[in-house]
Amino acid sequence: MSLAPRAVLVHRRTEYEELLARHGTHGQAAFFLSSRGRSVDEVVRRHERTRQALREVAAAVPLTWRSTRVERADLDRFLFGPEDVVVVAGQDGLVANTAKYLRGQPVVGIDTDPGRNPGVLVRHRSSDTAALLHAATGPGVPAEELTMVEAVADDTQRLLALNEIYLGPPGHQTARYRLGADGEEDPGEAQASSGVLVGTGTGATGWLRSLWLERGSTGELPAPCDRRLLWFVREAWPSPTTGTTRVSGELGRGQGLRLTVESDRIVVFGDGMEADALELTWGQSVRLGIADTSLRLVT
Repeated sequence: MSLAPRAVLVHRRTEYEELLARHGTHGQAAFFLSSRGRSVDEVVRRHERTRQALREVAAAVPLTWRSTRVERADLDRFLFGPEDVVVVAGQDGLVANTAKYLRGQPVVGIDTDPGRNPGVLVRHRSSDTAALLHAATGPGVPAEELTMVEAVADDTQRLLALNEIYLGPPGHQTARYRLGADGEEDPGEAQASSGVLVGTGTGATGWLRSLWLERGSTGELPAPCDRRLLWFVREAWPSPTTGTTRVSGELGRGQGLRLTVESDRIVVFGDGMEADALELTWGQSVRLGIADTSLRLVT
C-alpha cells in the first residue's frame, strides 16, 4: 500500500521574528528601529501577512494527507521523501534554497507578500494552494523542468544549485587553481582569481546576469528550462605563472568544466547557502555541469 502524499511547507523566519530573536521583546525592537528613524509597524504588518498566508496554506492541505513544516535554517537536516509535495511559502530565493535538497519532487511556490517579490518562482497566492496540491498529485502534473547545475568532487561530494554555484576562496584571499574542459588530457590553465561562477537560466536574472553585463558578452543568456549553463571567472589575475585566456564559456549537455585546486582551500556553495558548502584542498578536483535532476515547478 502506497503512502498518502505528504505536504512539506517550507518557510523562513520573518523580519519581525528576526528582530525579536535579536532584541528579545517587541518594545526593544521598536525602540531599536525608532532610534534610527524607522518604525516597527510596517515590519509587523508584513509579519502578519506572512503568518496569515502560512495559515491559509496549511488549511488547504487535504485531511487525507500527511503534512509537516521545515524552516529554512533546517533544510540541510531535513529528509525529503519521494511522495512529498513541497510548498515553498515566501520569496523566490527560498525556492532556490530548497531546490538543492530535492530529487524531482513537485514544488509549489506561494508568494506570501505579493507586490514585494518579483514572483519568478513564487508565482501563486495562498488561496491557490488547494488547486495546486490537487494538480501536483494528479496525472500529467503541469510543471516546468528548471535546469540545475551540479558540482561533483573527486571524493564523490556532490552539490546542486538552481541559480548558480560559486567556487572560490573562503575569505578575501586569492584562489589558485587550474581550469579546463572535463575529459581533456590538457591539465588546464593555471589561474589566480576571486573565484568562478557557473549559472543556469534561472540564475540569469541575478549574479550571472551582472557578470554577463560586466563582460559585455554577446552570447544569449539561457532561459530557465534551457539545458545549458554559462560560466565566468571573476577578476582573473595575469602573472608569469597564471593566465587569463579561459575566463568565460558555455556548457551544454554532456559537457563539463573541471577545476583543480592549487591553494590551501577552496569552498564550493550554491545559491548563497555558504553554511552548506563543499571544502576542497590542494590537489582535489571538481567537475561542474548540468545536473541530471531538474526542479519541477508546478505551474
